Amino acid sequence: MAKETNSSRKRLQKRTSDSPKAEDVARVAGVSTATVSRYLANHHSVSEKRGNLIQKAIEALGYIPHGAAQALASQRTKTIGVIVPTLDNAIFAEGIQAFQRRLQEKGFTLFIASSDYSLDEELAQAERLVTRGVEGLMLVGAEHHSQLFEILKKKQIPYLYTWSYKPDLGHPCIGFNNHLASSRLTQYLLDLGHEDFALIPGIVHDNDRTRDRLEGCLTTLKQAGVHVPTDRIVECRYDFSESRQVMKKLLAMNPRPTAIICGNDVIAMGALLEAQHQGIIVPDAISVVGFDDLALSSHFQPALTTMHVPSKAMGERAADYLLARLEHEAVQECHELEAKLVVRATTAKPQKKIPD
Repeated sequence: MAKETNSSRKRLQKRTSDSPKAEDVARVAGVSTATVSRYLANHHSVSEKRGNLIQKAIEALGYIPHGAAQALASQRTKTIGVIVPTLDNAIFAEGIQAFQRRLQEKGFTLFIASSDYSLDEELAQAERLVTRGVEGLMLVGAEHHSQLFEILKKKQIPYLYTWSYKPDLGHPCIGFNNHLASSRLTQYLLDLGHEDFALIPGIVHDNDRTRDRLEGCLTTLKQAGVHVPTDRIVECRYDFSESRQVMKKLLAMNPRPTAIICGNDVIAMGALLEAQHQGIIVPDAISVVGFDDLALSSHFQPALTTMHVPSKAMGERAADYLLARLEHEAVQECHELEAKLVVRATTAKPQKKIPD
């Protein structure tokens, strides 16, 4: 058994020693090892001719640079962090994918963490990412621990938040006005003639986006002289099962609301499923709207009326901002995007009430 173990160890050592090194790349490319090191740290630090020779040698030898050694030599980790509230919501996935594609074009690797909608957890995750040497950080929403910003500024790590646009807070941001977007969605339903509303927002605690959407909706209704009783405003996690239960409660009310405004598309889809389960026809008997415009929303039956969130554009612009900051380039600190109303098949004018 001892002989077998020793033999296996020798084979492993041989395979490791057989792996190409920077010296091998230098020999094949006909340059010095120092030139190879400079190229690996920064492709633009050597001439185009030498860079091409080194790259061909790397590909021919199958050489894989040692990440830790590169980081030590260049004092750059080439990593960017992002902390999202959850990995379950497809709207964040689309934004992160666009963010990552932009970073990859510049040779950066993305580290992803989830806060589970907790500011304390977000702070803990940020500290871990900073410890790992991330060079920049993307956040979601405008509500964060003040200590988080203190850490980032002390470490001189570029950052920005997304999915909200609040330039008055004094932090870089790329996002949209959730209050205004929700107001537009609500006004659309008012223009259709709806007066009896119920609201299913997400959980507002530690979530400025949800809170802004709810306030935008209520403010617009109040301006139109529409009052929504507190029992018709039910917070709900972004979950099909939970939103179905909330919808079941709302449908049992008398009089039944004619319009349901949901905090996002997942909640709206759960509401639609419950209405279908009870044989209530949408939008003839009741209108339902969401927020986000997930890919599934246009294929759902009936297709969901919602607000389109520019998640892809946010991801791309966020990456461009951090990359520019890392290169010490001038860049706009705050950029507002627009969430647009997408009218589909879950909304219509309310049915006329038949006099008693």
